Amino acid sequence: MKKIGILTLLITIMLQGFSQEVSAENKTQKQIPADDSDEFTKVVVGQDLIIIEDGKEDLKVRVGSRGLTILESLEGDRPKFEFKKFDNDEKEFNRSDDDDSDDEKANRRSHFKGHWAGIEFGLNNYMVNNYNLTLPGIIDYMTLHSSKSMNFSLNFSQLSLGLTRRFGIVTGLGLDWNNFRFDGDNNIQKGAGGVIGIYDPGELLKKSKLQTLYLNLPLLLEIQIPADHNHLNIAGGLIGAVKLCSKSKIIFENGDKVESDDDFSLNLLRYGATVRVGYENIQIYGTYYPTPLFKTGKTPGGVDLYPFELGFAFTID
Repeated sequence: MKKIGILTLLITIMLQGFSQEVSAENKTQKQIPADDSDEFTKVVVGQDLIIIEDGKEDLKVRVGSRGLTILESLEGDRPKFEFKKFDNDEKEFNRSDDDDSDDEKANRRSHFKGHWAGIEFGLNNYMVNNYNLTLPGIIDYMTLHSSKSMNFSLNFSQLSLGLTRRFGIVTGLGLDWNNFRFDGDNNIQKGAGGVIGIYDPGELLKKSKLQTLYLNLPLLLEIQIPADHNHLNIAGGLIGAVKLCSKSKIIFENGDKVESDDDFSLNLLRYGATVRVGYENIQIYGTYYPTPLFKTGKTPGGVDLYPFELGFAFTID
């Protein structure tokens, strides 16, 4: 009775510093009997929310990430009470990898959640095939206002496939808006044979840009590294995309607007390589598209332009 009283008091104290929601289906209690009940008894409440092991030499209690060992005797150099803090991945007490059932391993894998669904804000631009941001003089009209050429993404669907508790495959769907803001008083137009050339309205412009909308499908590998009770996440992989629409927009100094819906000889399909590094639900991302922005043979001045994006992502668990 004395042991149970101490145990109840300690659990109460530790629960004050540990808060976790437990669904009704997880509010079950199970007891794992040993060959000799006088030697070892183990009780687990919820999905490892509370674990109690009563052995011959000591009593071990774990509540969430906090653990306590109470020795039955004071023999040896060990103290009567030992406190311990566990990592989320650390095995509780006497368990080992070999003891895990297939269901337990599958359960840990099912807890893997990647970082894709959410919103992204960033800058987009393009470069020529030698990774140079400076465009040849022949297509100087394609030069962008870098700080105002922005992209916005809404990643509305996510599927996480855990290979382990902290490593897995992430895919989903997202919409990616790109705004290519031209630096000069011009825009672009399709010429003979669909070749892209300059459109010069002959007036000063307040704003001129090319807008595109793509449907993205990522295939990422993500690893999550524990860091001070939270996690660093690093992901990399490919993003395939299909163009849904495109248009140009011009705003004159007097406020008049001219918009044109056209395909502008843009490639219908594209793929890119992306890298994402973050802490919890905030990431920095970079994506480079080896697919040229315009179709082969129809590029401005015969120069291929390769888009890229840099920005911040805010994901949702």
